[in-house]
Amino acid sequence: MNILAVDDDARIRRSLQHFLQELGHTVTVCADAAEALQAFTTGDYPLVVSDVKMPGISGIELLKQLRTLPRGNETDVVLITGHDDVTLAVEAMRAGARDYLLKPLNIEELAVITDQVAEHQNLIHENRRLREKDACLQEAADDARREVLRLRQLVGQTAGLGSIGVFSATMQKLLAEAEAYHLDRSIPVLIQGETGSGKEILARLVHFGQKNPTPEVPLVDINCAAMTASLFESELFGYDPGSFTGSLSKGQKGKLDLAAGGSLFLDEVGDLLPELQAKLLRVIQEKEFYRVGGLKKIPVDVRIICATNANLTDKVADGSFRRDLYYRLSVACLNIPPLRQRREEILPLALMFLQELALQKKKSFQCISPAAAQILENHNWPGNVRELKNTMELATVLFDGIELHPAHIILPSVAVTPLAAPSFPDNRTAVLNPEQFYLPEQGFSLDGFMDHIIAAALEKHHGNKSATAAYLGLTRRTLSYRLDRNQGAPGNNPSPDSRHS
Repeated sequence: MNILAVDDDARIRRSLQHFLQELGHTVTVCADAAEALQAFTTGDYPLVVSDVKMPGISGIELLKQLRTLPRGNETDVVLITGHDDVTLAVEAMRAGARDYLLKPLNIEELAVITDQVAEHQNLIHENRRLREKDACLQEAADDARREVLRLRQLVGQTAGLGSIGVFSATMQKLLAEAEAYHLDRSIPVLIQGETGSGKEILARLVHFGQKNPTPEVPLVDINCAAMTASLFESELFGYDPGSFTGSLSKGQKGKLDLAAGGSLFLDEVGDLLPELQAKLLRVIQEKEFYRVGGLKKIPVDVRIICATNANLTDKVADGSFRRDLYYRLSVACLNIPPLRQRREEILPLALMFLQELALQKKKSFQCISPAAAQILENHNWPGNVRELKNTMELATVLFDGIELHPAHIILPSVAVTPLAAPSFPDNRTAVLNPEQFYLPEQGFSLDGFMDHIIAAALEKHHGNKSATAAYLGLTRRTLSYRLDRNQGAPGNNPSPDSRHS
């Protein structure tokens, strides 16, 4: 037991230290109460033995101040004095002293009191341990209830996965592969695809299955890009009690523990920090891990499912992703093509989302007009299925009607309508987007297209060549050259007011 002995008499301090150490205790001595208070804040002292009469702060005042410090109420304090004063003894007991001894000290009496304090402190520690155990059991029960609720929600989400809309041979093949991987938990599965392409849904299909769902097993996810290395490590592996400053006294289970018997879904695994890639590889290879600050190996029984929107082969090539980890994760690989490569799915998916959302929001939408369908099919959908669903949701929030019309479609940017020949659409509010355009199957005249752009820019600036050149990022000489060339070409008319400077 750690004991703090306080006395202004150096001889008594040495005697106390020697005797208590002989009894097997660790003793820290202080010459006054101020020094004792400083020592108490930086150490753990279940017993404080203090003189009453000391310069500055008295032993009774020291006792009162100790009671205001963390764990101070659990510390036993024994006061000693050379004055046999009943009033002083009563004051000491009222202040919370465990006992009151007279000088010269009776060694046998001090030994008995020390044993009593040791027994009392053991009871305190056992009581605290039981309270913490009860709190852990309560927390575990709460966690279990939350997990059951989460699994019920996941079951609700996966219950409709069969009708989510598989409108292409490509997606039918992916779903069949996901179902096959679901049957073998020993194989890691890597899902690759652009943002919004449905990687998380495919991960749920791999975990729960579609033909014979298993909702009772846990699916635990962790975002590899959202946390620092230390936070990610404690989240993944958990930590033992006292592993680091601010950690819970009882420790904490990690995501690997929570996913036992089920699957761990590592989202954005391509952003996993290099120092953590080796630790993940070790877990997959050895099927065991250590908690942070722990010394005991814990066996792993989880299926690893990873997803990324990055090209891992490129990351392996540039050295930012471990080659051996890539080979481990890509035993089974599901590559989701972007929606722009599955254009046959755009309208069926849009109609499905429209009808589902209209039902949820009590709107009347049932179909899509041909003009609206053309806009949807021509859009490049950089946000993939998620962007398509968001577009339908926004339409059902802001508008209502039986049929979806172009005015109901709000896109981040309007794609240029595919051109059969260089020409501008009549709708001058359409914006050219270099990221989103489609070339016609037949030949395309780039010079003609540029001439149309220059003509439109001149018209926009009322024939002012200087303003037009600045707007297009050209020199005035280059602009004049193209205009002069066009004027000399047969069939070309000078742009309106092109003589203006």
